[in-house]
Amino acid sequence: MASAKSGAHKLTGKPVAPKIGATVTAADNMPEIRAGQTVALLQELHILTRDGKMNQDSRRKLKQVYHLYQFIEPLLKDVLAEKGAVSLVDHGAGKSYLGFIIYDLFFKTLAAGSHIYGIETREELVARSQQLAAQFDFPGMSFLPLSVAESTASTLLPPQIDIVTALHACNTATDDAIDFALKKKAQHLVLVPCCQAEVASVLKKNKGQSLGKSALSEIWRHPIHTREFGSQITNVLRCLQLEAHGYQVTVTELVGWEHSMKNELIIATYKNLPRQRPTERLKEVLDTVGLQELEQRFFTAPHQQ
Repeated sequence: MASAKSGAHKLTGKPVAPKIGATVTAADNMPEIRAGQTVALLQELHILTRDGKMNQDSRRKLKQVYHLYQFIEPLLKDVLAEKGAVSLVDHGAGKSYLGFIIYDLFFKTLAAGSHIYGIETREELVARSQQLAAQFDFPGMSFLPLSVAESTASTLLPPQIDIVTALHACNTATDDAIDFALKKKAQHLVLVPCCQAEVASVLKKNKGQSLGKSALSEIWRHPIHTREFGSQITNVLRCLQLEAHGYQVTVTELVGWEHSMKNELIIATYKNLPRQRPTERLKEVLDTVGLQELEQRFFTAPHQQ
């Protein structure tokens, strides 16, 4: 016999909102929410309202996180199959939408030993995330009030981390996340860079010297082009840096993140690839566009013969 809930849906033709505190299943007929997702958690994250409904902004936000999760889930499974446990650090966690949804969908059924660390400078957001983790009995989640750079040397994090994410970490925070990943010997990185200003400022400073050396400097002669090219070349340098440390790098558009120009997704997986060629290319690019002073920022590893 059909339940009153399913019957109501058949009569009205509309999805029935799940009960507060419930765990969503496929039968709940809410296509925006994945089976197994905890409704009460989505309500506490203000993705669902108290009566289980969703506005357009929340629907877009959830779609964004789920879309990114489809890239991260295979990496989690890869590490789990190899090691039996998995650790993930989410830099610039903010309100930790991504961390909580990943934990709810993947980590909450794992044995002890798997862990998510949220790194965020705003202490009020860290405190709120700690409260939610305790409320939903997520023992494998920790939140630390640190900058990305501070977290690299912090004893509160283990010496090795499997997966590093940095979503919209502003300006050099993405570079700090790469530095963190390299020093923690991360197997995978998932980056969505944001607001790259450092390289553009160096291009602007050295523009007078560059203009007479190469016609290529016309690419960033005008201020708007300096900003746009600075953003583009920053991500090119980041990819070369990761390749110079033995990573296989994929760059794609994060389709589904509507209303955002920050739509570039960089996924890197350590494969112990040859380092010499990308190291040489990285130096050549820095020299060509007059960014030699940033060699320490985009440091490389000794290449393999």
